[in-house]
Amino acid sequence: MFKFLFTLFIVVPIVEMYVLLQVGSVIGAIPTIAMVVFTAMLGSVIIRIQGLATFLRFREKTLRGEMPAEEMLTGMALLVAGALLLTPGFVTDAVGFLLLVPAVRRYLLKRIIAQGIFTVHRQAQYQEGPVTIEGEFRKED
Repeated sequence: MFKFLFTLFIVVPIVEMYVLLQVGSVIGAIPTIAMVVFTAMLGSVIIRIQGLATFLRFREKTLRGEMPAEEMLTGMALLVAGALLLTPGFVTDAVGFLLLVPAVRRYLLKRIIAQGIFTVHRQAQYQEGPVTIEGEFRKED
């Protein structure tokens, strides 16, 4: 866990700064900043579209009485992609855009499920008919 956090908080920002400086020295500061802002805006539009589609699939499965496990994991992947795309830099943008590709997302989710981090049950057992909740009622004035 320490190695992961070290990489996340130390190595990634250093790599991002290096790449930004290299790109900035080739194309200039203003175009570099414009590209970073453009990728953040484009990513937010794509995430909004994919997030809405995922939410609609989630809702549809829930109304049918199925467990929307894949949709929940997809939503988490979109959340991570959004955070990466809003982080200034080209490396995090590249990883964020990769998470927006459904085939890449499915592959990563299958790997996560195969490692046992999450378990997905395809068919949930729901009770048929109305649900009765027993209790007592008392009106106090």
